[in-house]
Amino acid sequence: MAENQENINESASAPEAAAAATSQSRANRSQKVGTVTSDKMQKTVVVRVDRLVRHRKYRRYVRRTSKFMAHDEMGATVGDKVRIVETRPLSARKRWRVIEIVQKAAK
Repeated sequence: MAENQENINESASAPEAAAAATSQSRANRSQKVGTVTSDKMQKTVVVRVDRLVRHRKYRRYVRRTSKFMAHDEMGATVGDKVRIVETRPLSARKRWRVIEIVQKAAK
């Protein structure tokens, strides 16, 4: 009877141990914060991420923008500030996922 209990406990902890091992072996995923510019698609938003880059010659800071398509289960709308994280390819152009709505757009 005691042996059966040990086997049950070991089998219950095996999936938890496997999940912990995968999360430890996986590298930190890149995160970005940007503004939603389009929400016309189903479960997909376009996020504009701005960054400042120093110009090589003139040594001034220049604003550069990038647009990312992100999977959205949270229901973000245009103007919301969101945090996105990189993930496996979800479609031809979608490699990011919305994990948090940082600030809702003012109405």
